[in-house]
Amino acid sequence: MGTETKEQKKQKRHRVGLLGGTFDPIHVGHLMMAEAVRSEYGLEKVIFIPAAVPPHKLDRHIAPAEDRYQMALLATAANPYFEVSDIELKRPGPSYSIDTVRAFLEKYGEDTDFFFIIGADVIHDIGTWNRIEKLLEICEFVTAQRPGCEPDDKDIRARFGELGEKHIHTLETPEFEISSTDIRDRLRKGHSIRYIVPPEVEAYIYQKGLYKDEL
Repeated sequence: MGTETKEQKKQKRHRVGLLGGTFDPIHVGHLMMAEAVRSEYGLEKVIFIPAAVPPHKLDRHIAPAEDRYQMALLATAANPYFEVSDIELKRPGPSYSIDTVRAFLEKYGEDTDFFFIIGADVIHDIGTWNRIEKLLEICEFVTAQRPGCEPDDKDIRARFGELGEKHIHTLETPEFEISSTDIRDRLRKGHSIRYIVPPEVEAYIYQKGLYKDEL
């Protein structure tokens, strides 16, 4: 008596989503994607993780990490299932996903399953990620489809063999065609970004004068 069955232990597992990114700036597309994955996979929360020094964007100017972090806080404040972590802002050097996931595993324990959320435009590049095979071993990948960039599930999973078949999933999310690049371009040109970013983020951008002088 008192011994738990395998099914009971399985039911006690926690499910947490991780959404990393530059968030330069964060926009409604990020929020829609996170909420869709949270709902579909029954996640207890989704943690947004602004990157301090994105290793794939070392060649371009990005807004200060603290500003991107503050915008993420503002954007997610109204959703009780969303959190923002500054874990990568506190770590020196480039922000590698494998180090971040390992840190969360240590913090939350082995009874937590992590779901790493990425856009369909990113999945084709994960072969270049630092220690990607190990990352696939310790978390699930959920690829959110977006218009004009639907991944070939078979090819992607086959590329990583059994790991890919077991740990890479695809989810159709509400259609949107929004990018941080387009938002920065609109701001440089003096165009409106209303309804593309949350109003709190829009106000922060104008208050801080972000992006208008970016070359």
